[in-house]
Amino acid sequence: MIRAVIFDFGGVIVRTADAAGRRRWEEQLELPPKALEALVFDSEPAKRATLGQATENEVWAHVARTLNLDDAQLQACQRDFWGGDRLDTELVDLIQSLRPRYRTGILSNAWPRARTAFTERFGLDAAVDDILISAEVGLAKPDPRIYQLAAERLGVRPEEAVFVDDYAPNVEAAQAAGMRAIHFRAGLDVRAALRAAGVETPA
Repeated sequence: MIRAVIFDFGGVIVRTADAAGRRRWEEQLELPPKALEALVFDSEPAKRATLGQATENEVWAHVARTLNLDDAQLQACQRDFWGGDRLDTELVDLIQSLRPRYRTGILSNAWPRARTAFTERFGLDAAVDDILISAEVGLAKPDPRIYQLAAERLGVRPEEAVFVDDYAPNVEAAQAAGMRAIHFRAGLDVRAALRAAGVETPA
């Protein structure tokens, strides 16, 4: 029996609806497509920040050094980089509708200051029972231990949880940890996918 539903944050609850700002910087700096995202999210400082071993400022300082940006350019780049992100309010409404029948949570690979954005900018603390952020626990998806921890914090066993993520290796790792998992993609009918995974959703 399913007792909990857990969602990824970036790429699921909040998605980049407009990447024009990122593309402008790539064109201006003569970078290949998606290179800016790779630099921000996949650099060594970013990987350490995901485990709580570096700060967001260190990640962006690395970006500035790599791209030779001054302070003003870096601030503009940061603004444009995040400027196209949008909260999926319909999905948040669906998540909220699952309570109290199900325990709900967010499991995110994110940097140390992410909780402030999740709660103060997006108000997600009111939508779920628990928010588990990799940087705060020193574990990150697809490490099997973080799925176990997510279940424990919601008071369920992994096999009693459904996990939704947009990154296939994280979905596969959740399944290996015992959870039912849904691979989120653009256009996915999340309500139908949850029902197929054994979650009763309100009409």
